[in-house]
Amino acid sequence: MNGFEELSPLIQALVATIFTYFLTAVGASGVFFVKEVNEKIEDGMLGFAAGVMIAASYWSLLQPAIEMSEGLGSQRWLPPLVGFITGASFLWLMDRLLPHLHPGFSSDKAEGLKTRWRRPTLLILAVTLHNVPEGLAIGVAFGALEDGGGFATLQGAVALAVGIGIQNLPEGLAISMPLRKEGFSRKKSFFYGQLSGLVEPLAGVLGVFAISTSKVILPYALSFAAGAMMFIVVEELIPESQRSGNTDMATLGTIAGFALMMVLDVGLG
Repeated sequence: MNGFEELSPLIQALVATIFTYFLTAVGASGVFFVKEVNEKIEDGMLGFAAGVMIAASYWSLLQPAIEMSEGLGSQRWLPPLVGFITGASFLWLMDRLLPHLHPGFSSDKAEGLKTRWRRPTLLILAVTLHNVPEGLAIGVAFGALEDGGGFATLQGAVALAVGIGIQNLPEGLAISMPLRKEGFSRKKSFFYGQLSGLVEPLAGVLGVFAISTSKVILPYALSFAAGAMMFIVVEELIPESQRSGNTDMATLGTIAGFALMMVLDVGLG
């Protein structure tokens, strides 16, 4: 990791988010090898993604945000609270405005502003919405290394990227398989599945730029990303994992994802 340490936070974040995008593409490539995914396994994977994001929200984002807030002359819980609520509110607004459709729902269940966009486009946008806070979280985690006062570590940022990358594997498959069922060829299903992950490098770079202006903004930015991810978990991932009645599998997946991310963050961070 010595060579990686010498890179600027911007390049580190770009490399990390390209890695997470790559794993989205790997997951989407599953459309070439399987005809359909077992419903229980799919719910377990959704739960796993939720567990990873819950653990990452605390250990990779909120905990360093709280520690950074001690020297800002205010209650140390205030900046994380403001950032967390703002991040969740931002995702709530995106959820209300951006037209999207979650896999398994009929077209009349599309969310966001009314549009004439086709069903496959709405399915892609649903997964893209998930990837925005993930890329942003990685960006601010690496961006915080420069002025984080030692509270943010390279190992912790790498652990966050690895955890999000692992849970991107099922996310990529979760978009390519429904597109295949919609009648798309395997190649097109893969293309659009991997395309949904391209927003992560863009959001990652944006995250680095957002916190490069002032050290004061760091705890707000970290907790903003945490709030955005938690909104996705509570609004979409957990309800979708439980919708088919496979509650035990979904719950075990959540616990497994949380445990893995906890080990990565504590062990590497």
